[in-house]
Amino acid sequence: MNESIAGSVVTAGPAGDPSHTGVAPHHLVPAPDADSTRTRVRALVVSQGPIDAARLAAELDLTPAGVRRHLQALVAAGEIAERLVPVTGPRGRGRPPREYVATTGAQEHLPDASGELAVEALDFIAAALGEPGVATFADGRLAELEARYLTVVEAAGDDIPARARALADALTADGYAASTRRPAGELPVLQLCQGHCPVQQAAERYPELCEAETRVISRLLGVHVQRLATIAAGGHACTTSVPLGLSAPPPPSAPASIAHAT
Repeated sequence: MNESIAGSVVTAGPAGDPSHTGVAPHHLVPAPDADSTRTRVRALVVSQGPIDAARLAAELDLTPAGVRRHLQALVAAGEIAERLVPVTGPRGRGRPPREYVATTGAQEHLPDASGELAVEALDFIAAALGEPGVATFADGRLAELEARYLTVVEAAGDDIPARARALADALTADGYAASTRRPAGELPVLQLCQGHCPVQQAAERYPELCEAETRVISRLLGVHVQRLATIAAGGHACTTSVPLGLSAPPPPSAPASIAHAT
């Protein structure tokens, strides 16, 4: 025997118990995997930020309203930050355009190879050998990385944007969440952005690690580059400006330790 209760169909149980309904109890209904989607939103903001809600929705196949709910939750959690998009011309009606970037809080959800042991080791080197010792260590640490990336970058040919994209792909494979982009304006430059720093804790204390990485990027791309921001110094990404279409002098030579590694 069936009865209608509040619009639900109630089907009698084995002993005529009407507690068994055609509608599953709330605790048995699978909930949408919000955490998984939010993780995808966070990861894309880390790797592609600054990025707006419309582009996020398109990349993740979400509705604009859906992606905004996740963005608001991530902003409230302190994992991403919202900022106004600079507008050069007249602005139309409606909500001012906004874009999103990752904060230090988002970095905590990504792989991190800069534990206390790494910092303690650098402290020991600094105490024993001073700043030159730390700089030598930083160059040596990146020697194997540079030798491995060189093959990938050289395969992209002589075109600087192509080389930068190849380097970004290689960095992403190693956990740096890297990308390339053309900044607004007419300057012939490209930006190489790394949304994650696997050695952030160590780099915050020893910027020599960032300086050595900048030199490696310059040698791999074959032009002098300029580091605009680093995560270790409080930026939302490690951003390196790469000149395009300029007659740049050759990049500095690799240290002996790196030359031997290649």
